[in-house]
Amino acid sequence: MKVVFLPHPVVGSPWHDHIVNLLEARYDVHILDHDCDLPSQFEDVRAVVDLGGNAEAEVLAAMAEANVEFIQAQTNGLDHVPLDEIRRHGFTLAHCPGYLSATALAQTAMMYMLILAGRFQQAQITFREGPYYTPAGYELGGKILGIIGFGASGTELARRAQPFGMKIHAIDVRPIDKEILEEIHPEFLGGPDAMDQVIAESDFLSVHLHLTKKTRHIIDARRLDLMKPDACLINVTRGPLVDEEALFERLLSGAIGSAGLDAFDVEPPDPNHPVFALPNVAVTPHTGGGTEDVSRRRAQFALDNLDRFFAGEPLEAVVFTGSRS
Repeated sequence: MKVVFLPHPVVGSPWHDHIVNLLEARYDVHILDHDCDLPSQFEDVRAVVDLGGNAEAEVLAAMAEANVEFIQAQTNGLDHVPLDEIRRHGFTLAHCPGYLSATALAQTAMMYMLILAGRFQQAQITFREGPYYTPAGYELGGKILGIIGFGASGTELARRAQPFGMKIHAIDVRPIDKEILEEIHPEFLGGPDAMDQVIAESDFLSVHLHLTKKTRHIIDARRLDLMKPDACLINVTRGPLVDEEALFERLLSGAIGSAGLDAFDVEPPDPNHPVFALPNVAVTPHTGGGTEDVSRRRAQFALDNLDRFFAGEPLEAVVFTGSRS
């Protein structure tokens, strides 16, 4: 059975290699070449694997002409996937569920908290330039961690923060499973109407939401001004969840204590922006959820979902079922 793989124009190894090598052991894998005739590349193809938001309009049209039925997107977030166009063509779409990258995202958020509490960036400067024995960091014990979005990565972050003695205050739009509540025992759990309260109380605020029209700039200038002057904002999910211009203004003016950022409004951002030179700002190039382990887990998920599709079994992580299936 033939499967077409849509590569990413920038992202390569290990994401590309892991999934192609795994699929090739079971399927006839063709890597799409945009410079060749598109319709002919989808002949006798029922399923396509998209490494992440690479199904342009002309590609989707060629797929529809060839009667492709199923698209497996190798991302969790769908903000860069052309959902309306995919739905219009009648394709079934599945993505990668959040639990596949939850540990990696939580680990990155925890790393930021440790770096910023230890004033690691400034310590690197004083190690080289002096004065020695400075700066003084602070402990995480007793600090309030506000988690906006208590889904897979939010709960994994809570699991990692609690052994440090942090107090968990969380916000989510849905009821949280009883098992999770009994395990984590957040000191506060509320809905969106309590978000301002959690933001104002938090020493660390970590955002774990999907990017939608409703969540874009959910942390806006008004909510940034609710934060304690020594609080830390962490964003390891999607840049536009935070009003980046407003955040940068407050970091440069000292109105907010610190930030750990792995996602940005425009990617890649300008690395020469003065905010990135601040010792209280830690950044990484959107690698927080991109461990080799996540790459392997998502590759295996795609293979398993393809096996289900070709066997006529129910798919997992279906976004919507199309009319072609």
